[in-house]
Amino acid sequence: MAFVRFTLDPANPPQLTDAQRRRLDDMTDAEITAAAESDPDNPPLTEDELDRMVDARFVRLTRVGTGLSQSEFAKTYQINLARLRDLEQGRTRPDSALRAYLTVIAQRPEVVTACLAT
Repeated sequence: MAFVRFTLDPANPPQLTDAQRRRLDDMTDAEITAAAESDPDNPPLTEDELDRMVDARFVRLTRVGTGLSQSEFAKTYQINLARLRDLEQGRTRPDSALRAYLTVIAQRPEVVTACLAT
């Protein structure tokens, strides 16, 4: 099998041909699932992998919501920068205390900042 390298143009993503679209439209959900599960190059995500992605997105959206960079967020809220990076990349998951802390930051960042300043 030969590999072909190409650069994806976000303004012009690849489109399905009419034949490909008809083939997909004719497949049942069970057939689509079976085809996806049988693809050795792209196995389905496990529950743990999905949970890691959800947690990573939560951490990143919390930080982005404050408008701070990773280093600024880590310094402001006294979180180890390496730990924050690991969390945002899904390498580690927040424990319940950190999740609660991030939830409060997401809801009331100014209160947390004021509390930490005293």
